[in-house]
Amino acid sequence: MANLSDLIIQHPEVTTFEDLKKLVVEAAKGGERFLHFDVKPDYRDTPRNWEIKLETAFYWGDRV
Repeated sequence: MANLSDLIIQHPEVTTFEDLKKLVVEAAKGGERFLHFDVKPDYRDTPRNWEIKLETAFYWGDRV
């Protein structure tokens, strides 16, 4: 299981929500089976429905 906080901490170069979505897609492609939303991303462009957007990116990847 991947924790969102771990992804954020391990990748300090990610500075936007859109970049975080790409990172989430890569985590799923890399074999992660679950994504745990243990923190809210603190980026200027984080939308209100960030959980849905990240969950969709995780499960559907580039197909969305």
